Amino acid sequence: MDPRLLESYKKEIIPEIQKKFDVTNAMAVPRLLKIVVNMGVGEAIDDSKVMERTADELAIITGQKPLIRRSKIAISNFKLKIGAQIGCKVTLRKNRMYEFADRLFNVTLPRIRDFNGVPKKSFDAAGNYTLGLKEQAVFPEVDPDKIHHVQGMDITFVFNHGPKDQTQEVLRLMGMPFSN
Repeated sequence: MDPRLLESYKKEIIPEIQKKFDVTNAMAVPRLLKIVVNMGVGEAIDDSKVMERTADELAIITGQKPLIRRSKIAISNFKLKIGAQIGCKVTLRKNRMYEFADRLFNVTLPRIRDFNGVPKKSFDAAGNYTLGLKEQAVFPEVDPDKIHHVQGMDITFVFNHGPKDQTQEVLRLMGMPFSN
């Protein structure tokens, strides 16, 4: 059984985009390929336990084990050595991607205090959208009492193709709350 957001995309969003932008072929409508959730953990240079806790929290949020990212260069001013753990990321695809997006749009973003919508200017030239969150406590899966330090994250929605206005409309129809 397909996730709710995927069914909505197939039955409602594709025809809506075709009508609005005069797209004749349904395969020409921008499609969400993957969602990448990335957390940079600079504190992990001094304390390796921070990376373990952050990776566990990211696994709880996304439902998938994160990949630990290591530094490729050494920067002496930051006490950074080659191969040091500096971040973790998860790439969500298919059903997990749609379930995560559904929870993000309908549960997580409305929980942010004084939330007026996400900015429309965070699209790149290819039509992909990147959203930054300042803390992981906005996700209902994370227990606020067990958070050792506040950690931000970047969430990138990667599309197969499409102009920025079409991908923005796809995200809006999926439920992304853009600011006016």
